[in-house]
Amino acid sequence: MSQKPHVIVGGGIIGLFTAFYLLETGREIVIIEKSDGEEGCSFGNAGMVVPSHFIPLASPGMIEKGLKWMLDSESPFYVKPRLSLDLIKWGLSFYKNANQKHVDKSIPYLRDLGLLSKSLYHELAEELKYSYEEKGLVMYCKKAETFEEESQVADLANKIGLKAEILDTKELHELEPNIKPDVAGGIYFPGDAHLNPSELVKNLKVYLLNKGVEIKYNSEVIDFYGNNNKIESIKIKSSGKVELLEPETLTIAAGSWSGVLAKKLRFNLPMQAGKGYSISKSQLAGKEIFIPNILVEARVAITPMSGSFVRFGGTMEIGGLDDTINMNRVRGIVKSIPDFFPEYDLPMPNQEEVWHGFRPCSPDGLPYIGVSGIFKNLFINAGHAMMGISLAPGSGKLMSQIITKEKPEMALEGFLPERFGI
Repeated sequence: MSQKPHVIVGGGIIGLFTAFYLLETGREIVIIEKSDGEEGCSFGNAGMVVPSHFIPLASPGMIEKGLKWMLDSESPFYVKPRLSLDLIKWGLSFYKNANQKHVDKSIPYLRDLGLLSKSLYHELAEELKYSYEEKGLVMYCKKAETFEEESQVADLANKIGLKAEILDTKELHELEPNIKPDVAGGIYFPGDAHLNPSELVKNLKVYLLNKGVEIKYNSEVIDFYGNNNKIESIKIKSSGKVELLEPETLTIAAGSWSGVLAKKLRFNLPMQAGKGYSISKSQLAGKEIFIPNILVEARVAITPMSGSFVRFGGTMEIGGLDDTINMNRVRGIVKSIPDFFPEYDLPMPNQEEVWHGFRPCSPDGLPYIGVSGIFKNLFINAGHAMMGISLAPGSGKLMSQIITKEKPEMALEGFLPERFGI
């Protein structure tokens, strides 16, 4: 290479979009990816593009709900008890941020990033050739009290410029005549969209490779070396060989592994991996689901993909980077479907049919996007939790603007990587 490359650690959707927008500036780019590129949190997720999700995970009531769910082996949330100082610190910080003041402060950042990403997805669909549909999203509420809570969210959405419609059961049956949801009511966000995530990732990788981006698969970061507030080199092990890369800039976009890498850099980046599961099935004849939806009480997301199959996903299992599949959690997803759609039959899958991925969760529910406070050429783009697909292009574009010292398209104070201290 004629110049030092811009190195991105992480070949998931966030790293790929960071590379995509850096390419527009004429930079040479190297992506380091620890896997073979055929896995990751973006492949089997719900593929939802949801500006409607403007409330962070750390919000009032989440602690109480979490404690209640901990007692149910099939619940949508679980924290695996373990002796971990990082987990304790993360939990205390989550508790500190689960309040209305934090929610109010976070809403503009998540709304603006969500709208930016949706606009970019709309623009890029033809160029990157992925299926993209703007059918909206329905939040189904089984209980009257949940419906009341979600109706308040809908009122807030309309106040901040996001259209939301409060629908009764009859109106929901008109939206989904084949499955006739048995619920108290629902909220329809017509401005939301969805796509096929595996198709997006595949096409994005092909695009980057064709443009000269180097992707080093099966490559592990061994260490970083810095001097004078700058990362000078990165030691990696790739295909059994150890080599040094000298980066112009370094971006950590390694999802749930970003916190581990930050430790090597002696940088504080609180992160916990939230494991989620999904099952993909062919659409049932006469029972087709048309509009992506979320079963609110069950925390289950359902997405019709490209017209031929439907994906059911859910759970948030905070248990470290553990690849074990907990079939009780999967059973919780399956059992919730007939509660909301009595005429829909979803059989319990075999373990080999279950996909799992790790959502990178910050303790305040906001991603980390920006320059580190420790090295001037170290940047962070991670911590998007369940919103990786939804926020990826906006995060990638903002990251590129930060690296190249362009004026970002939106305010970024809520995403500062050093907000929990260096």
